[in-house]
Amino acid sequence: MSDVGRKLVEVGSDDVREVVDVLCESFFDYPTMRFVLGPDPRQYEKQLQTLIHFFVMARVVRSEVLLGIGDDNGLAAAALVSRPTRPEAPPELDELREKVWAELGASARGRYEAFGAACAPFQVAVPHIHLNMIGVRRRSQGEGHGRRLIEHVHLLSLDDSESEGVTLTTEDPANVSLYEYLGYQVVGKAVVAPELTTWGFFRPD
Repeated sequence: MSDVGRKLVEVGSDDVREVVDVLCESFFDYPTMRFVLGPDPRQYEKQLQTLIHFFVMARVVRSEVLLGIGDDNGLAAAALVSRPTRPEAPPELDELREKVWAELGASARGRYEAFGAACAPFQVAVPHIHLNMIGVRRRSQGEGHGRRLIEHVHLLSLDDSESEGVTLTTEDPANVSLYEYLGYQVVGKAVVAPELTTWGFFRPD
């Protein structure tokens, strides 16, 4: 890993493996991942790596923002961020997407697209930054890393003349009150499946 130390910094393509590892650990039992990848536990860990690697690479190939916080053992926390003006997706991203869904299967792709369709009405009318994913390793939970990452994303929005706030979604009911405490407003709620409900949030600058 690049020399992150304990600072909050933007990390790059050299750190993809560690970012993927942080997010796989953080999202291992997350409702969205379990829903998309299905009930078969035999391939779940490998499939989770494949899916989250795709999410990370989708940011990398567009030169979007990857944030990290390090500790003595490597990367302790990470976040994926999209700016208001997203670069056009290069052909390699389309190729990677098709490769991923060929590996994960049509059923998983259908569930992922159903989730995306449920979230679509959460869009807000003003340009904004979107916090795609945020995760903290188990060993580092309770140290304030998640809060630091979120506050940094708020600063990114304030410093971006094209952004008027930050959006995010959660599928963990326990996070709803947390995000409201941090100044977010619920802009939508959708039941994707009996086992999966999603909430959309917006925090204006």
